[in-house]
Amino acid sequence: MNKSDLVSFYRKTAATRTRWKKRNRFYHHSLEKYFSFIIPEGKRVLEVGCGNGDLLNSVKPAYGVGIDFVPEYIDIASAKYPHLKFLVDDVEELKLKEHFDYIILSDLTNCLWDVQKALHNLRELCDSNTRIVISQYNYKWEPILKSGEFLGLKLRQPAQNWFTTGDLQKLLELEGYQNIKIERKLLFPKYIPVFNFIFNTFLANLPLINHFNLVNLIVARPVLSDDQQYSVSIVVPARNEKGNIENAIKRTPEFGTHQQFIFIEGNSADNTYEEMLRVQAAYPEKDILVMKQSGKGKGNAVREGFNAATGEILMILDADLTMPPEELPKFYDALRYNKGEFINGSRLVYPMDQNAMRFLNLLGNKFFGIFFTYLLGQRLKDTLCGTKVLYKRDYEQIIMNRHYFGDFDPFGDFSLLFGAAKLNLKISEIIIRYKDREYGSTQISRFSHGWLLIRMSMFAARKMKFR
Repeated sequence: MNKSDLVSFYRKTAATRTRWKKRNRFYHHSLEKYFSFIIPEGKRVLEVGCGNGDLLNSVKPAYGVGIDFVPEYIDIASAKYPHLKFLVDDVEELKLKEHFDYIILSDLTNCLWDVQKALHNLRELCDSNTRIVISQYNYKWEPILKSGEFLGLKLRQPAQNWFTTGDLQKLLELEGYQNIKIERKLLFPKYIPVFNFIFNTFLANLPLINHFNLVNLIVARPVLSDDQQYSVSIVVPARNEKGNIENAIKRTPEFGTHQQFIFIEGNSADNTYEEMLRVQAAYPEKDILVMKQSGKGKGNAVREGFNAATGEILMILDADLTMPPEELPKFYDALRYNKGEFINGSRLVYPMDQNAMRFLNLLGNKFFGIFFTYLLGQRLKDTLCGTKVLYKRDYEQIIMNRHYFGDFDPFGDFSLLFGAAKLNLKISEIIIRYKDREYGSTQISRFSHGWLLIRMSMFAARKMKFR
């Protein structure tokens, strides 16, 4: 078989595609649901191998383009969805010259002649914010799918490629992409009431079992880097931290084109606010903003601080300074060199100072790290480290999408992580040395706050996994 044979096969079967899709409509509707969850509405979206355009239309793009090397598919899609743009084009000999927010390759890697060349060509359509979303069959299903073709339950296919997710990740890496996450869905591809809930909503989303699911979804991004410098806003939420305020200024190294410090005080009993005003007056050469939060909790303080920030990069520095301010340039460099798009601190690798974290807190942090790695599809070791860094433009997108989870997080850590994962931002961790606090005492209640964190995690699991 050569490539012309593949083209000939898909041209001959184009007229029957709609009939076969109807016979397997639950599978195709499931794919539409998965892609619609990953891709926000109103984006610039390209689908490669668009067929009759159903999947592209389902993600509700502001500007949607579908390409396919089969003219018959393009004719059908153009008539069906005139508000979208469909073109005859071959991704391996790509003529299209536009940039897109999302590029879809659905069930395509199994039939492309040269997958690496296709991925290479797609980089021309990417900018630093583009996401590639790929769905493909789990190779473990090959005997079942071939049996379905033999029994007439599925359109008989020519000889296909069978990529594992590992194979595809290696190709993506070779062509300058970075994997963000892998989702595994659909344990049983036919709809049966009750049975569907048990197998596809519940069991299919459990660890280990999900490796037997039919559909693997990979989200990746191009790795583009430059040496650009950015302005930075460092938000320092503080309650009863009078003795640490000046050190936050003195110990933070110079980096970025401009540094703005935002101290936001939360109902302290030790004159923390007055100390903030003193430090502001004592360092006139520094851009220091002092605020009082209008609500309660660190989450509220961070949100109000971020809203007042003028920097292109936003940082959180806890006022207890257990995350040394001297480490902040590592977070800045990781973000500007595109090592990630949401940079999170990790306190759980290096040995800690003796009194830095109580044993039960350490166990809780390790549990949430494991649980969130499963929940978000990205590796996280420490979800509750207070230092988190991201671009302001991405934070503004998180704000716009906050309605999906609601305003339920008094700490701020989880809502930022959930928001970043929902936007398909690449989360990377910086390993830090966690220090004893030099002033004051911890604000954390192990049991009441721990129970609240568990409740928030269960809520997020329902919104992110068990939908």
